[in-house]
Amino acid sequence: MSGARPGDLAPGAPPILPPLQQSRTYARGLWRIAAADVSAGNAVTLLRNGPATFDAILARIEGAHESVDLEQYIFRPDEIGHRVRDALVAAAARGVRVRVLVDWVGRMGTPSGFWAPLRTVGASVRIFHPPGFRSWFGLLPRDHRKLLVVDNRVGITGGIGIGDQWKRGRLRQRSTPWRDTCVEIGGPAAVDMAESFDRMWERAGGRRRLKFREVRVPRATHLDPLRDPPALVGIVEGEPGRLRLSRALQMQALGAERTFWIASAYFAPSWSLAEALSGAARDGVDVRVLVPSRYDHPWLRTLLAPYVKRLIGSGVRLWEWRGEMMHAKTTVVDGRWVRIGSTDFNALGVAINYELDAFIEDATLGRASEDMFLEDLERSRELYIRHQHVVTGPTRTGPAALPGPVTPTALTPTAPHLRLPQDDDDHSFPPTAP
Repeated sequence: MSGARPGDLAPGAPPILPPLQQSRTYARGLWRIAAADVSAGNAVTLLRNGPATFDAILARIEGAHESVDLEQYIFRPDEIGHRVRDALVAAAARGVRVRVLVDWVGRMGTPSGFWAPLRTVGASVRIFHPPGFRSWFGLLPRDHRKLLVVDNRVGITGGIGIGDQWKRGRLRQRSTPWRDTCVEIGGPAAVDMAESFDRMWERAGGRRRLKFREVRVPRATHLDPLRDPPALVGIVEGEPGRLRLSRALQMQALGAERTFWIASAYFAPSWSLAEALSGAARDGVDVRVLVPSRYDHPWLRTLLAPYVKRLIGSGVRLWEWRGEMMHAKTTVVDGRWVRIGSTDFNALGVAINYELDAFIEDATLGRASEDMFLEDLERSRELYIRHQHVVTGPTRTGPAALPGPVTPTALTPTAPHLRLPQDDDDHSFPPTAP
């Protein structure tokens, strides 16, 4: 699949940026715009889809010696939910400190009695932000993060919740597991993840209010990927009104030289972020966005429509995933800078909810993330503009079907709108304004 990467450097070619500029752009940039200290010497493992992630979660809980901190937006009382809960019960029973933090909205449908076995063995369970007489009646903001930290030595984060939809889907007919991505991080970044959990735990207990945090002295803006051991990891905490992820993503758009590939489940970016993506595409960067074709909330398709024509017209290329639900929230830039987390490109994710994302600089993980993204495109169909409407082309069947970046001025590709046998339950995008 390496042949499908546009703009790969020839053997022996000089780096895109001088080494010093590369390191300062990453470590210093994340600190200055997103309050995220970067750490070196982390071991990172890409976790694709629910089964691999659940295996990793269960293995880490079962191997815990001191502490298990689990924070989830969704925690269902189904097969997966019972397996994870029972593993937590067993850990607490053998003396491990277990804390579970679950969002009130995300846990809807899970009865309060589900948590009784945990409390019986001494584990602590908190429900984040139940409704009440306060701002927005307690309905906003939500804790949308997905995080596991074990023994302060290893953490797992990404887009996967605790529920069977990541194993077998939710539709009654032709259901398929939800497509999603997580990452396991072992090393000093796990301490940053544990500290982030502690802050949310205090908020859920009513002992921590959102306020301006005094800027502390940075610890790691000097890190250089050519001298310091990989992987370099910065944990970005999304908080209401802080817009940290938006600035970090714009920093990625600024630094991208060859490729900027995005997977986003609920893609409705701000106009400033859409403008940054369009600007990168018009400047010669291969910008690709992967979105679902079927949503767990059908009205979201209408929400996306206004952005599609403008992005495609600027040279940004969009694909629709052909499975039941593409729920991942990832970016990969130049095969080197990777983001994996819980934040979607929309106002709730970027500006309102509590979120958590890992920004990772590592060539090995970047290469694996590129391969994963290209494999996803083989199971997707590209969006085009035809007669002022957004239509889809044929399903991609292999890397040879993945051409390089389009010319930004080619606003209306002529590929016909083909309806394939598997598309009998699809819904075309609503018409968009010229």
